[in-house]
Order: sequence, then structure tokens, then C-alpha cells
Amino acid sequence: MGSGLLSRHALPGPPVPLDGSAPGQPERLRPLLRATTRLIAVIAWTLLCIPVQFVLLLLPGRGRTVLPRLYHRVLCRLIGLRVRVVGEASHARPALFVSNHASWLDILVLGGVLEAAFVSKAEVGQWPLIRTVARLGQTVFVSRSRGRTSQEAQAMRQRLEEGGSLILFPEGTSNDGTRVLPFRSAFLGLADAAAAVQPVSVAYDGLGGLPARRCDRPLFAWYGDMEIGSHFWQLARLPGGSVTVLLHEPVAPGAFANRKDLTSAVERTVVHGAAALRQHRPATPASTQPGRGGLAFS
Repeated sequence: MGSGLLSRHALPGPPVPLDGSAPGQPERLRPLLRATTRLIAVIAWTLLCIPVQFVLLLLPGRGRTVLPRLYHRVLCRLIGLRVRVVGEASHARPALFVSNHASWLDILVLGGVLEAAFVSKAEVGQWPLIRTVARLGQTVFVSRSRGRTSQEAQAMRQRLEEGGSLILFPEGTSNDGTRVLPFRSAFLGLADAAAAVQPVSVAYDGLGGLPARRCDRPLFAWYGDMEIGSHFWQLARLPGGSVTVLLHEPVAPGAFANRKDLTSAVERTVVHGAAALRQHRPATPASTQPGRGGLAFS
């Protein structure tokens, strides 16, 4: 018995997988088990938070905005996404946070970092379960149809005038995560109702504990005709990822001559920040300045 025990310790055992799964477990089952576990955890956490948030909306206080932030932060952990934040969120209220947009994951990431509601396309308000979560999070839905533009703009302005901060994606759509699309100045037409506008750069920069390569970023991105269910399942099968949120210096909307100048300056700041993150360069919050050039790094 003793010699057998010694021999087992002396012989090298099978390598231990980096994802923590048991040695000898079939390789093809690990992603399936990982995704199934994450899906069950996400559904359970969501079903737990929905009734709590419903009650908080009926009560006074900050609970209605604090719980959504906790909800999104925990969701990131449950799906294996590590969030790194550089910079500080604006203390001025209400604030209009302006970010680039690559995926539905941006909702989880920014929702866990910023105490603010989202401005989302109307289609989201029709998705089962997700629409319930979005409405309880006080999301402002916009259809972007010409006939309702003024009405929806007024709804966003009213939210700001009531003191509620908003998170806006002025690209108008998501993309493959390797670039930032041009910002639409119409989205910042309500910026004058905010005490501050804060540019935000987001980049998914890690996968499986290693720096993400250009070919890895589309794994996180959700765009075009992708279905959110299948994209979640594909993503949940992967090892953990990481994302960096770069919070630039807030700017006063009144410092710019018009919304087009504001949009251009904020866009340059977000673009430069996102490019630095994608290239794994040191991330530094920038100060957005009016006029040509538009930004300065601190």
C-alpha cells in the first residue's frame, strides 16, 4: 500500500486545466457546463431582483437607482466578465454619460459602473424578460422614427430635468468592437438639460486571462442581425473576459457654441480613449476642450 501511494505521488498527473475544471473531464463538455451554470445563475439573480426593484420604485429614496447598479455588477461577475474602471464618474447631477457601443454587454458593464438609466431603442422594450428588466431600470425607449422624435426627445429631457442621469450611445447602433462609428449630433440635442456631459470609452480587452487580440473582439460584439440568445450562449461558453471603462473628465455643455461642436469634441475624446484601450496602451482620462484638437490628456 505504501509503495503504491509513493508511486502515485511520484508519477506526474494529468495537467490541471486553466479553467478549473476537473482533470479527465471531456474537453467538449467544459464549455457546455460553463454556459449552463452561467445561464442558470443569471436567470436566478434576475428573478430575485425583479420583485425587489418593483417595490423600490414605489418607495422614495435612491434604492431604485442603487439596486440596478448592483444587479448589473453582479451579472458581470456571473458571466465571468471582469470590469476595470479608470477615472471617476461625474458628481454633478444630472449627468449625461456618452459612450461608444459595441454590444449588449455594454448595458451590464456601464449599468454596474454608473448610477444612471439607459436610452435604448424601442425594440428592446418588446423582448421577453429583458423588457421587464429594462423598464424596472427606468430605461427611456426611443424609436428614432421621425414622427416621434420630438416626443421622445422631450421624454429624455424631462428625465434630466427631474434630476435623473442618462447613459447615451450616440452612434445609434452597435458594431464589431474594432472601431467607433460617427456620433449623431441629434442625440446630444438635450445636453443643455444636463449639469455635465461625460465622455466614456469602453473596450473589451481581455479573454481567458490574456490580452484580447483584434480577432477576439468580435466575440464580445453584438451587431447586425445577431440574436441575443445565441450570442449570450456563445459568449457564456468562453473563459472569462475583461473590459475597461475609461471615464473622461466631465464637460459643461455651455462651454460649446452648439451641439455639433459638443458632439465633435466628445466623439474625439471617446475615439482616442477607445483606441488606446484596444491597443493596450496606458489608459488616461482626457479633458475635452472646445475648438479644434478637442482633447487634452491629464
